[in-house]
Amino acid sequence: MMLKRITWASLAVALALVPILTTDEPAQARMGQPGAVYVQRGEASWYGPGFHGRRTASGERFNQHNLTAAHRKLPLGTKATVINLNNGKTVEVEINDRGPYVRGRIIDLSKAAAERLGMKDAGTTLVRLEVTKAQSVESARSS
Repeated sequence: MMLKRITWASLAVALALVPILTTDEPAQARMGQPGAVYVQRGEASWYGPGFHGRRTASGERFNQHNLTAAHRKLPLGTKATVINLNNGKTVEVEINDRGPYVRGRIIDLSKAAAERLGMKDAGTTLVRLEVTKAQSVESARSS
């Protein structure tokens, strides 16, 4: 009898933790509130030549020479500053695509943005992402 209680209790705890343990976005976010800030820390990667000229999630053509990025959840059109935590270099990008699709990565940068951060050769680096101008869903639809 005691074994069944422990098993059910363990299962309940495990199920309660699933949403927390399966997320790969360790962010402090308060989007949609006046004066809200969105900050994330995690791994960034970059993409370029193979996607150059293809349509992004925003509908525009991807240009690896522009300062753009892909993010899973930030509204398209959002401006964000990305800081390379290994060398202190920064770049401001516009979110115009969705991704990255590799677990543990928080942002995919264009080739130009990766070059500005000094991470192109490494492929990935630890970054801090700070939203500088949030694009609301309503204004994104009207543009």
